[in-house]
Amino acid sequence: MDPDWFPPLDQALRDPPGLLAAGGDLNPTRLLAAYERGVFPWYSAQQPILWWSPDPRMVLFPDEFNISRSLRKTLRSGPYITRVDQAFGATIRECAAPRRSGPETWLNADMISAYEELYALGFGHSIETYRGTELVGGLYGVRLGSIFFGESMFSREKDASKVAMARLVDECRARDIRLIDCQVASSHLASLGAREVSRNEFVALLRRHARRAPSDRWVEPPSVSPS
Repeated sequence: MDPDWFPPLDQALRDPPGLLAAGGDLNPTRLLAAYERGVFPWYSAQQPILWWSPDPRMVLFPDEFNISRSLRKTLRSGPYITRVDQAFGATIRECAAPRRSGPETWLNADMISAYEELYALGFGHSIETYRGTELVGGLYGVRLGSIFFGESMFSREKDASKVAMARLVDECRARDIRLIDCQVASSHLASLGAREVSRNEFVALLRRHARRAPSDRWVEPPSVSPS
């Protein structure tokens, strides 16, 4: 299984740079207001809702996406197809499934319900990777204006989440999305071209590019063409 967007939650809770507040709820108005300010929820089942704004912030500019030779080969001749916004519920539940490193998941039932509501309102989106008719990888997140806030990804087969990321980058380029927020740094994301910016830089990008207007469903013909 490919790495998640995040490092292990227990590690982050022991060393919490960027933890701003605890409590509140996950209603759409609060969630969207948080994203507009560069804040996102992330907590375990035993914790109150924790709100984060890390400094620095991991981001990916679509034009800086790095396609390795092996990934390019998979995109050209691999066994996968991708679709968008066709299986949001299944994708987020796969992201919530236990990882090999342990049973804990930060995507509890309340989180899943909250993001499914954002999807219903036109703010949530999923990219899905299929082998035939089987969902084997994907990612989901939130779009506000020209920024896509990545939340989580999963992979059941080799490169399946990376193929979804490549499709996300293609969608961002086609839809004038300027930035993919990856939230917390990881070597996996860095290998794909993501880099860190300061919180001040990130907030400035939000002010220029984030706006609270729902987008259309991302219904497009399946594509896995190299970015």
